[in-house]
Amino acid sequence: MPIETHPLHRHIGATMTGVDVRRPQTADDVAAIEAGMDRHAVLVLPGQDIDDQQQLAFTRNFGPLQEGANTTLTATTLRLGAAFADVSNLDKDNQRLERNDRRRMAALGNRLWHSDATFRIVPARYSLLSGRITTTNGGNTEFADMRAAYDALDPATKDEIEDLVCEHSLIYSRGQLGFTDFTDAERHSMRPVLHRLVRTHPVTGRKSLLLSAHIGAIVGWPRPEAMSFIRDLMEHATQPEFVYAHRWTRHDFVIWDNRTTMHRVRRFDDLNIVRDMRRTTTMSEGPTVAQQAA
Repeated sequence: MPIETHPLHRHIGATMTGVDVRRPQTADDVAAIEAGMDRHAVLVLPGQDIDDQQQLAFTRNFGPLQEGANTTLTATTLRLGAAFADVSNLDKDNQRLERNDRRRMAALGNRLWHSDATFRIVPARYSLLSGRITTTNGGNTEFADMRAAYDALDPATKDEIEDLVCEHSLIYSRGQLGFTDFTDAERHSMRPVLHRLVRTHPVTGRKSLLLSAHIGAIVGWPRPEAMSFIRDLMEHATQPEFVYAHRWTRHDFVIWDNRTTMHRVRRFDDLNIVRDMRRTTTMSEGPTVAQQAA
């Protein structure tokens, strides 16, 4: 079956058919998937009933894994291996997390608009999310096209933001929700890193905004002014015309390019409904800016 894409939204997102994630991919397969990502930024591959090893093998086609980059808190026991971001609501015994569970509290940050791993010096390239157990009552994932959002800015704003650099940290995003329960070791590991506010895609040459809930400052700006400005940009970038909302069905496999998108998960009844979602992530080309001033 040939690989085909079918757009889901004016700007962002497409369904891709003709790919079987369970089998090894040819060079042509990988090239077709990457071309689809460059065009649509989000690809939905339905009907992919896969296991963890198959997901890892498929992910490795798209660059080095960002192992350990998705662990928000110090953990003595992980439900999944270090190469996975466990974005489920299950504990190590596959029981639903309690309301006051520390991991659940921190994971609520995934309901804020963000780009994966911008709190790392080398941020994420692709995120690949497997819907093992899904819910149709909430739990949608929304994706915002940061290319289209940049294109829609007025020329004066584009000039103003061209060389701006922002600080990113998990402490900033979790702090928005009132979560400040970090150990000294966690605070050390979550020291802010620097990223450009505008970046250029290495293949297409298109510019996009690098926005995220992880932003807590603009270098050289007073913090209140910086955060007010970032809020304005976030509101602009997440207008409905730039957003595709994915309603999950079981065994959907969704890939997105963090270099050109933001995303968030929508609220669902995670205290009573099981949602088992497993994400792997690849690293982008490198830092967006030198880190010596961080």
